[in-house]
Amino acid sequence: MESEELTGLLNHYLTEMSKIALDQGATIDKYVGDSVMAFFGDPESRGAINDATACVQMAVRMQKRMRELQSEWRDMGLENPFQLRIGINTGFCTVGNFGSEDRMDYTIIGGEVNLASRLESACEPGGILLSHETYSLVKDVVQGEEQEPITVKGLTKPVRTYRVVDTYEVLEQEGKIVRHDKDAFKVFVDLERLKDGERSEAVSAVKELLARLKG
Repeated sequence: MESEELTGLLNHYLTEMSKIALDQGATIDKYVGDSVMAFFGDPESRGAINDATACVQMAVRMQKRMRELQSEWRDMGLENPFQLRIGINTGFCTVGNFGSEDRMDYTIIGGEVNLASRLESACEPGGILLSHETYSLVKDVVQGEEQEPITVKGLTKPVRTYRVVDTYEVLEQEGKIVRHDKDAFKVFVDLERLKDGERSEAVSAVKELLARLKG
């Protein structure tokens, strides 16, 4: 691509992603080439669960917007439009102003930041990859599938990872799952993953439950 065309495309993409990040309450740390680094929890935190949830919801919205942009770019004649991959991690980091006497940047550093970067590198294009720490905070909001652990330089143990399928809210709206979560009544059925034999078992289980509730 011509440099001017590529610049316009990148700026459009970065603008769209940044709008979503700011709308979800993220702090945009920096742009590194075609990537966006953002974090939650500073300067204000809504608590670990809410911060992690907002971050994952941001990622889901970004991927959805990216699919829309890809369609627009194809209509413009771009055969291989950009693809987006996102890594998310949760942990204690150092946040502050770093730099020289002439220039300071408000940024975030630490091992947890590096792990988020490694998760992004290990993620498939179009996907969102979470660390176990993040997934444990958002498992009631998003459906995740555990992936193969990844080995990260500087860590002695492999890191457990989870691929985000989608938020439960969206999956329910699309009719892909049935989910009710009350203190004394919890039901979760993944309609897309049920095999023929499992469907009949599910029907039998529901009939048995109905009989017992009525009795």
